[in-house]
Amino acid sequence: MITLTLPDGATRQFDGPIDGLSFAADISKSLAKKALAWKVNGEVLDLARTVEADAEVAVITAADDEGVELLRHDCAHVLAEAVQELFPGTQVTIGPVIENGFYYDFAREEPFHLDDLEAIEKRMKEIVDRNEDIVREVWDRDEAVAHFKEIGEAYKAEIIASIPTEQDVTIYRQGKWKDLCRGPHLPSTGKLGKAFKLTKLAGAYWRGDSNNEMLQRIYGTCWGNEKDLKAYLHMVEEAEKRDHRKLGREMDLFHFQEEAQGSVFWHAKGYTIWQALEQYIRRRLDQHAYEEVKTPQLLDKRFWEQSGHWDKFRENMFVVPDAVPSTEDDEPLISGMTSGDADMMAIKPMNCPAHVQIFKQGIKSYRDLPIRMAEFGCCHRNEPHGALHGLMRVRQMTQDDAHIFCREDQIISEAVDFCGLVTQVYEDLGFTDVSVKLALRPDVRAGDDAVWDLAEQGLRDALTEVGLDWEELPNEGAFYGPKIEYHLRDAIGRTWQCGTLQLDFVLPERLDAAYIGEDGNKHRPVMLHRAVLGSMERFLGMMIESYAGKMPLWLAPEQVVVCPIVTDADDYAHQVVAALQAQGLRARADTRNEKINYKVREHSLAKVPVILAVGMREAEEGSVSMRRLGSKSQDVVALAEAVDALAAEATPPDLRSG
Repeated sequence: MITLTLPDGATRQFDGPIDGLSFAADISKSLAKKALAWKVNGEVLDLARTVEADAEVAVITAADDEGVELLRHDCAHVLAEAVQELFPGTQVTIGPVIENGFYYDFAREEPFHLDDLEAIEKRMKEIVDRNEDIVREVWDRDEAVAHFKEIGEAYKAEIIASIPTEQDVTIYRQGKWKDLCRGPHLPSTGKLGKAFKLTKLAGAYWRGDSNNEMLQRIYGTCWGNEKDLKAYLHMVEEAEKRDHRKLGREMDLFHFQEEAQGSVFWHAKGYTIWQALEQYIRRRLDQHAYEEVKTPQLLDKRFWEQSGHWDKFRENMFVVPDAVPSTEDDEPLISGMTSGDADMMAIKPMNCPAHVQIFKQGIKSYRDLPIRMAEFGCCHRNEPHGALHGLMRVRQMTQDDAHIFCREDQIISEAVDFCGLVTQVYEDLGFTDVSVKLALRPDVRAGDDAVWDLAEQGLRDALTEVGLDWEELPNEGAFYGPKIEYHLRDAIGRTWQCGTLQLDFVLPERLDAAYIGEDGNKHRPVMLHRAVLGSMERFLGMMIESYAGKMPLWLAPEQVVVCPIVTDADDYAHQVVAALQAQGLRARADTRNEKINYKVREHSLAKVPVILAVGMREAEEGSVSMRRLGSKSQDVVALAEAVDALAAEATPPDLRSG
C-alpha cells in the first residue's frame, strides 16, 4: 500500500506502483485529459513514470508555470523534428527553454531564411496532428555515441560523450524521430497544441565559444493557449513600437556609437529628463535623512582584493596599469607590464567599498547610527559586447546608490523606512504593480553559512514587519549578502527588476569597519546596500518604453511648444513662452515659416506633451489653443488659466501640496 499526498493535503492510497496518468485519471477523467506531467517529491516527471513508495505529488497542466515550461521544451523538440524532415542533413545541437519561449541551434551549410519559418511552423503543426507518442529510453553511453555518429549527428555524439559517467543517457522518441534529453516530456506531440509561433533567426557559436563553428538559431514562443499566445505577440509588437532606442532617436534624447561601446551620449533633451529624475530622487533622499557623498573612480587592485571583489567579480571589472604610457614607438606602451612591475588599478564596478572608507574616517559611536550614505555613483562593468542593449545593458552606469550603516537592532526599522521610500517613489513615477522577491545565497559567496543564515532571516523579518508578500529566489543573491528585489510591471505587462535592499555582514568585516558600542567595545556595523531606481540608464530606458515616450509633464524634456499660426503672431508667441518660463516651465516658440499642421506632426513625433497654437485671434483675446499629445481636439483657454494649470501639472510629485 502506498499513500500519495496532494498539494492541498488530501491523500489517496493505492495497492501498488502507479504512473502519473493513472493517478490523474483516479482523480477525474477531465484532469487526466489535461495532464501533461506530474511532480513527485518536487521533481517533475513524465506521466509514464511510476511511484512505488509514499510521496507528495501534483498533476501538472498547461495552467501551471511548470506546464508551460514543459510545452516550450517539447515545442523545441517538435521544431527540431520538423527542420530535419524539411531539410535533410541538418544536424541538431541544443534546444533549451528560455524566458517566454525556446530556441534550437542547427548545423547547416545553407542558411535559413525568414520564409522558411512559415514552412517549418506548418510542419510542426502537422507533427502535432500526428499525435506521435513520446517515449523515454535509457541507452548505453558508448552505444549512444556510436549511433549518433553513424547517423551523422556529430554534435549530439559530442554532447553524449561529455555527460558524466554516473548519469543516465536518456533518449526520447517521438514517432521515428529521437533526441538526447533529460526530460521530462509530454506523453505525445498532440498534447503540445498549436499555441506557438517561430519568431526570429540568429547566429550562435557552438557551445558559446567564438573559436567554434557558427550555428543557426531558430527562436520561438509557446503558450498554454491561443489567448496567451496572442497577448504575448501583441506585447512584443507594442514593445517594438516602444523600443527606447527608436524613441531616443525620434525624441533626440541620446545615441550610441562604436567608439564608446556600452556608454551613452546623452543629448540635451535626454539629460533634462535625467536631471529632473535625479533631482526628484535627491529630494526624496533628503526627506529620509541621507547624506550625499562622492567617491573615486579608480582604486588600487589591493583594495579590491581586500573587499573580495577581485576574486569574485574580477571578470566584470575594467583593470588599468598605474603607469605612464610610453611616447616612444619602439618601446612597450606600458613599461613594466611584461615584468609585472606595474601596479594595477580598477575602475569601480560598485560604490560600496568606497563608502566603507568614508565610514571609517573618525570614530563612530553607536549613537551615530544609522548613517545613511548616498551617491549617484558612476560605475563601470565589463559586459560582453554581445550582451549590450541600448540603455538596458551598458558598461558605464550611474546608480542611485546608498549604504546604510546600522546596528543589528536597527535592521528592521531601516528596512521598513526603505520600503516606504520605494513604494512612494514608484507610485510617483506611475508604477503601482510591484512584486517583491528575496534573492538567497549564491553558490559563489563570501562569508560562512552562519552569517548568511542571520542575513537571510533578517530580511525575512523585515518583510514580515512591513507586511509585504514575497517570493524566494534560491542562488540569486549577491556574493556578499541576500537581497530584496522590487520588480515593476510596465504598461504592456513586462516586469523589470529595479530597487534592491541587500543585507551584508561580510564587507564591514573584510574592510574592518567598526563603531564603539554602548559597552565601550568595538562592534561591526551591519551594512544595508540599497537602490531605488538601480541603474539610472536602465530605469530611464524602462520608463521611456513604458510611457511610449509620452513622459509625464514634469519629466518631459520639452513641456510646451508654442506655435504661431501666422508670422504676425510671433510676438505674442514669445509673450506666451515668457509667461510659461516665468512659472518654471520648459517652453519655447517655434516661429519657423512652416504650416501649423507640419509643426504639430513634428512635435507630436518628438512627444512634446503640450502644443499651444496662437494666431491673431488668440493674441487679441489673450488666449491659446491647447492641444495635448495623442489628442486630435484642442481647447481655447485663457493664457493665465493655461499657465496656472500647466505649472501645477508640471510640478514634481514630491513638491505638490496636498
